[in-house]
Amino acid sequence: MEIMNENGQHFQHTIKNEISISGAGIHTGHSVTMRLKMAEPNTGIVFQRIDLPGKPTVKADVDNVIETTRSTTVEANGAKVGTIEHLMASLVGMQIDNALIEIDGEEVPILDGSAHPFVELLKKAGSKKQDAKKVFYTIQHNITFVDEGRKVEMVALPYNGYRINTLIDFNSPVLGTQHAALKNMEDFNEEIAPCRTFCFFHELEALHANNLIKGGDLNNAIVVIDKPVTPEQVKRILKVFNLPDVQVSEEGILNNLQLRFPNEPARHKLLDVVGDLALVGFPFKAHIIANRPGHASNINFARKIKEHIKKYKYKQEIPKYDPCRPPVLDIQAIEKILPHRYPFLLVDKVIELTDRHVVAIKNVTYNEPFFQGHFPGNCIMPGVLQIEALAQTGGLFSIRKDSPDDYDTYFLKIENCKFKQKVVPGDTMILKMELTHPIRRGICEMKGSIFVGDKLVTEADLVAQIVKRPKA
Repeated sequence: MEIMNENGQHFQHTIKNEISISGAGIHTGHSVTMRLKMAEPNTGIVFQRIDLPGKPTVKADVDNVIETTRSTTVEANGAKVGTIEHLMASLVGMQIDNALIEIDGEEVPILDGSAHPFVELLKKAGSKKQDAKKVFYTIQHNITFVDEGRKVEMVALPYNGYRINTLIDFNSPVLGTQHAALKNMEDFNEEIAPCRTFCFFHELEALHANNLIKGGDLNNAIVVIDKPVTPEQVKRILKVFNLPDVQVSEEGILNNLQLRFPNEPARHKLLDVVGDLALVGFPFKAHIIANRPGHASNINFARKIKEHIKKYKYKQEIPKYDPCRPPVLDIQAIEKILPHRYPFLLVDKVIELTDRHVVAIKNVTYNEPFFQGHFPGNCIMPGVLQIEALAQTGGLFSIRKDSPDDYDTYFLKIENCKFKQKVVPGDTMILKMELTHPIRRGICEMKGSIFVGDKLVTEADLVAQIVKRPKA
């Protein structure tokens, strides 16, 4: 169950204790060791190639996906990591939002071909609640992806939760048409995580010829035989897997492998959907229906979902302002912290104040002194004063509350400043400042946003320095 505070807010989680695991990559065949470590809030899942010079990192994000042939591979900064989908699915199932994954090779180990070993490892590691909100984004309307050539259809429907249905149909007499469903993510670890990857016998030679499945064996994949095979084909496969003999069960599964569920292949496809859609980069709520999904379609679908969320993201991040609710800091409390006075105090009250962000209110009226000389007859609040209001809001956040008379804040940098809509008399500005990095050595880096109603009117990245005043 996702932990929430008394206000119903969700929290982010990271790994409590470091853990490691080793194994061979299914495609490269190389043995690798991974160490999973805790990470700061809002980090996401980051891989670090510790075997490469400079130990470069790559974030697990759909923007970094470079390959989707039989698995999902990400690359950035010279760091490349493949077959990440099972690990990503297990992190989703265990509700781990932030983690640093050190790896000494280019492919995550396949282990038994499922997410179960990763889930068990994460259970031993435990999770740590972090002092940062976990924001779930919602789908505003149906998002669809269709690949007519591969007969793939995927849709994300607005839904107050996360639910997935998958349907597979390979026109195979052995597999037939299979369906799998995940109604609640709490069921993932037991119902989906143990399900192993699968392939068809007639695909094995082609996969091996294309330099894939070097680390594959009959213990980490379900091999389905749905077509007649010749003794020569069997001999070649025996040589590939270095096996003395193979057998075929009555169900058409190689080596008498026992399925963990009657519809294990469909459940594994659902597992892949969970892992690939984790690369959207934002926690989101939706009902996903996927017909004949694969890694390529999953990633294209993830890109569409991410594009949708980014388009509507700021609307969901607009702070809720209730003028009837008592403020966290009123104007008298603000004057005790900020050195500004009329006509340059541009914050009326603070409605939210945490260790990572502050939200303040500025009511713009016709009586503002700057309207007399700024565009007379066409009242527009100067953009520089909007930025100053953001800076004062940040000052309320960064100046030490126990001794406000001892410190001042000064601008060091303003970047990515955008004015999207004019601010006029009668507007109520909602000023939001968020820490982008922890405060170190008095340097405070923040992202500022100004909203009027449900519209983002101004945004900027601000860097300030907190300086102690010299004693008189």
